[in-house]
Amino acid sequence: MPTYIYAITGADHPLPLNGLRGVGDPPSALRTVHTDLLAAVVSDAPPGLRAKRRDVMAHQGVLETLMAGGATLPMRFGLVGPGDDEVTAALDREADAYRDRLTELDGRVEYNLKAGRDEDDLLREIMAESDDLRELNERTRARGGHDDRVALGELVAREVTARHQREADDVAARLADVATRSSHAEPAPQQFLNLSFLVPRAETEAFVAAVRREAERRGDAYAFTLTGPLPPYSFV
Repeated sequence: MPTYIYAITGADHPLPLNGLRGVGDPPSALRTVHTDLLAAVVSDAPPGLRAKRRDVMAHQGVLETLMAGGATLPMRFGLVGPGDDEVTAALDREADAYRDRLTELDGRVEYNLKAGRDEDDLLREIMAESDDLRELNERTRARGGHDDRVALGELVAREVTARHQREADDVAARLADVATRSSHAEPAPQQFLNLSFLVPRAETEAFVAAVRREAERRGDAYAFTLTGPLPPYSFV
């Protein structure tokens, strides 16, 4: 039967699984597979598993319990292996890499920061600062030519992309000193930043305060959304 994988820990990590429930309906019983150096918390993989709230919360509950006992490599919801023997073989094969990552993640959590900027505010800034855009915009208004409209749209799009990238780089640089590492992901439409930070658990208050200061510095035209603390999925 396929094996559902929740997390990987060191072999000596506390594994208080009593009272925890696995994914599925009825909930799957949790168990561990071991090598000399590592352990994985697993269960049978229920057929047709979907990201229902009940199952996502069960997965999250296992991770939170394990992380309270020390360094844990959290697996994303839905990770399934062919069986326990294959999971054990993977633990043996990747033992050095897993142990290095456990050392890096020990005592650290993840925060995800998303940021966007009001489109009208950005366009006003672009028009105010770009002579080429203003001239092309005025020519397009006067003539209404198709080629000028296409050129204007392309120029605006390039400038928006460039400014989004600069702002994303600037935010990342300003927060780099209060995080161990960061990991970029593709922003959603209307956002310029989707960035995860690996933060020492003892420094989470300082990190949140730094994000708050950055949001206040940029003003009401910007929307910052900070989520965490989370299991460090982006750094496994």
